[in-house]
Amino acid sequence: MTLYATLFELIDLRSFSNLWYWIALGVIWSSASHWVLGVPYDMVQRAKREGGPALEDLEMIVRINTSRMLYFSRNQGPWLVGFVCFLVTVLALTGFLYQSEFAQAVLFLFIPLCLLGYMSLRSAIKIEAGEGQGEALFHRLFWHRTSVQFLGMVSIFVTSLYGMYVNYQFIGGF
Repeated sequence: MTLYATLFELIDLRSFSNLWYWIALGVIWSSASHWVLGVPYDMVQRAKREGGPALEDLEMIVRINTSRMLYFSRNQGPWLVGFVCFLVTVLALTGFLYQSEFAQAVLFLFIPLCLLGYMSLRSAIKIEAGEGQGEALFHRLFWHRTSVQFLGMVSIFVTSLYGMYVNYQFIGGF
């Protein structure tokens, strides 16, 4: 096998049959469920268990991260929404109108991440509105993490169903 063939087999644009795509999908959702609003979840657990300085550190980091997120969304939010809508439209047209499997695969990664961004923004607004301390903060972070995990499970399930359909269609099924 030549270097050229090996390289193109490793970087295959038939994404749903590529091991690297599925590894990336798993890493994305594993990281998203571990980093809750930019805070590692083990820090949340330690703050709940120990309290005191660990709780103060958690509240400060969550306040900083939510303030950054809300500042950015309030100042550049409309531009970001417009760009995201443009990108989703380009990916959807390229993927489904022009049958680009790579664009379809990126779309199946990108749309759930957009939903994750919306969920994070909602949690940040609720934390700013008064759920930023003590038990209320633990409750908000727990439910945010649980909803992120659920979104990840649904995303992986739907992506794998569509990926199996595409792979089956490629080998001569349907």
